[in-house]
Amino acid sequence: MHKATEFRLEAHPIIPEALERLDELANDLFYSWDHGVRSLLARIDLRLWLKVEHNPKLFLRRVAQDRLDEASEDRAFLAEYRRVLSSYDAYLEAGPGPEVTEKLDPEKTLVAYFCAEFGFHESFPIYSGGLGILAGDHCKAASDLALPFVAVGLLYQQGYFIQSIDALGQQIARYQSHSSDELPITPVEKDGEVLKVSVPFPGRDVVARVWEARVGHIRLYLLDSHTEENSAEDQELTLQLYGGDESTRISQEMLLGIGGTRVLEALDLKPTVWHINEGHAAFQILERCRHTMASGLNFEAALEAVAGATLFTTHTPVAAGHDIFPRDLVYHALGRYLEESGLDFETVFALGAKAGGDTFNMTSLGLRGSRFHNGVSRIHGGVASQMEGDIWPQVPAEENPLGYITNGVHVPTFLAPEWSSLFDIQAPTWKSEMRNQQFWEFIDQIPDYHYWSVHKALKQQMGEYIVRRLSRQHKRNGTGHSVTDRMTRQLISSEKDTLVIGFARRFATYKRATLIFSDLDRLERILTDPDRPVVLVFAGKAHPRDKPGQRLIKVIHDLSMHPSLMGHLILLEDYDQAMARRLLSGVDVWLNTPEYPKEASGTSGEKAALNGALNLSVLDGWWGEGYDGKNGWAIPPRDTELDAEFRNEEEARDLLDLLEFEVVPLYYERVSQGFSRGWVKRSKASMKTITPRFNSQRMVMDYVTNYYQPASSQGALLMADGGKVATGLADWKAKVREAWPGVELHVVGCVEARCPHNDTVELRVEALLNGLSADDVRVECLVSPECTGTHESPGPDSFFLEKESEADGRTVFASRVQPPYPGLQTLRLRMYPHHEALTHPLEMGAMLWV
Repeated sequence: MHKATEFRLEAHPIIPEALERLDELANDLFYSWDHGVRSLLARIDLRLWLKVEHNPKLFLRRVAQDRLDEASEDRAFLAEYRRVLSSYDAYLEAGPGPEVTEKLDPEKTLVAYFCAEFGFHESFPIYSGGLGILAGDHCKAASDLALPFVAVGLLYQQGYFIQSIDALGQQIARYQSHSSDELPITPVEKDGEVLKVSVPFPGRDVVARVWEARVGHIRLYLLDSHTEENSAEDQELTLQLYGGDESTRISQEMLLGIGGTRVLEALDLKPTVWHINEGHAAFQILERCRHTMASGLNFEAALEAVAGATLFTTHTPVAAGHDIFPRDLVYHALGRYLEESGLDFETVFALGAKAGGDTFNMTSLGLRGSRFHNGVSRIHGGVASQMEGDIWPQVPAEENPLGYITNGVHVPTFLAPEWSSLFDIQAPTWKSEMRNQQFWEFIDQIPDYHYWSVHKALKQQMGEYIVRRLSRQHKRNGTGHSVTDRMTRQLISSEKDTLVIGFARRFATYKRATLIFSDLDRLERILTDPDRPVVLVFAGKAHPRDKPGQRLIKVIHDLSMHPSLMGHLILLEDYDQAMARRLLSGVDVWLNTPEYPKEASGTSGEKAALNGALNLSVLDGWWGEGYDGKNGWAIPPRDTELDAEFRNEEEARDLLDLLEFEVVPLYYERVSQGFSRGWVKRSKASMKTITPRFNSQRMVMDYVTNYYQPASSQGALLMADGGKVATGLADWKAKVREAWPGVELHVVGCVEARCPHNDTVELRVEALLNGLSADDVRVECLVSPECTGTHESPGPDSFFLEKESEADGRTVFASRVQPPYPGLQTLRLRMYPHHEALTHPLEMGAMLWV
């Protein structure tokens, strides 16, 4: 029998005049962190709001006309509508505060932030995980602070995949295309036409259309290759995030870095600071060099000018997180672009080459093409300094220019509305005190029973959400209702108030999702104790090509279906921001068990802590800074030199010990009010210590102070007088690089082994500078105490030796110094190149020790 052809027709409503600004609200990602906007739309038609998965533009396209008409005549709704608009308008009218204007002049400075993904909200699926969420939070905080700031990324038609888990525990990846009219974007126009930029590719130009997303005070520009000028193959370059092969990836990164830079040029935007967030966007360095060379500078001088205004942030110590391309692919992909730009391939390739290697590392390009660099936590900063030490080969890793700023999360996005309302009552100015740690002591003034009632209400909402998700999942897989009922019985039991532990993140093997199952018999006893039951809730995606990660999902699925664990272990599919908000605000404990030191930062635990959840985590990433002994629980990582299996066993034992002897007993230490006062005390400690330290406003202001302001000043210095300083610096560096292999440093005579504490000793060294002058170097002495008689271990004191004489190609540097510490101390002498225009004193990576 012939099946009739089906046609789809969408009759969109006309927004009543009284509600005409609903469309404006739906086209500003302000809605992604403002509960008022989202609740306003949900109030019109809650069922549709859930069906369109909280997408404001799609909602306004599909809502029934009579619903809008009713709302336009509902006095209560109109009052709420006016309140939301008033809040929105006040937000947009607020300018930058003095903490910003003292460092950045909004009239003269502009920060350009490039990233491959941005995670603002589940309705805008151009992100995959932590990097994207972090980028979204960075933009939101920049908007809150009204920074002079613009962001650049790619618009993916399908974005990241939608995950389902079948009845056998297999991850199924499905992609869904999103049309531009259901996303909060508008085409950028210039001179009455849609703005497009082109990038030279092998044998053709690839054209990208440009879209704009409003993010409160700031703008995000997105490039889209799905345009008629391109071939069918090139139109799919921006089809999927992290899809395709190496050729697709390098093509996407050319569009992002080169094309994104051309977008800003076409819009006549002139950034003074360029922030490259991970290596995917590092090709912007080449395009900016090309543009700078047009003003008359050679490549070396242009690179100095570009690098001086550039910050590069690296986000992962895991090798798979760094894009590395083979030489022939780089030559093929970039060949035509480099030829047209007047750039030499070997010179460019050297910027991305690891020492002695024949591959091109985008992280190396980002580091060599910038003078400001950071990791994303204190631990990660140290790890990254070691990993990338080849960029500064003679400099100790702990002293090289790679610093850190610990990631933070956007509080208005992830703080549950119920907590926000309570804070409004308890401490009305809390939103303007996000970085004031002392202010957050107000948490202790909230009555315990009130505090717990908010958490319990959120936990109940989470339980109902999980039941809905599991029911849908099981119905599709043909699983019986009885299984769903058994699996959720602990969550919906109001009598037991079961302890719930959440683990939700990307299923990469280093995150060790299954560490907790190392001693299954013991875990089962802990979870199924009839008087003190525990529920583990897991969620997360594995990359479609990550088979080991997918096997972890299957292991957890199979265990969740085991009769002895059913109801105590739950696996949810398709983890996204909507699910994250439910879990983060509803669980009692947030579990994180990465393999140290591979968790660069991790921010999900910060989001959980905002909502009163307690972290139970390996001391890695941000938790290495956040844990204070009273605001959660910590698993000390074992020495990385030990056998991996032994480390896993020991850390798993610590985890189960903490669960059995501390976490579970404290939670069930109930009093007459029905909750544990000890638990509430620890929960409050978590909320008040973590919220003001690990929020994105603090993070972005750290970037402003430590990187944006200095980079803006350094970029201006280097380009002053037509780039004269940059040219001089580049020439000087070339001279130093040529001379340095022949430079020598020797001690002249002996240093006294003993002296009275108030006396001085003479230090004298002789340098063979191989054509360099004494002004081209610094000779430094580091003094470190071996025993100070105190518990503190101060860092090394340092001082410089001055030129004493110069003859026969030998330069003597000398100084007399009084010992800065009592007792035994170590003196170390070294020499390194010095120039007034250097961004970091050790950026050349050249150093000689006596």
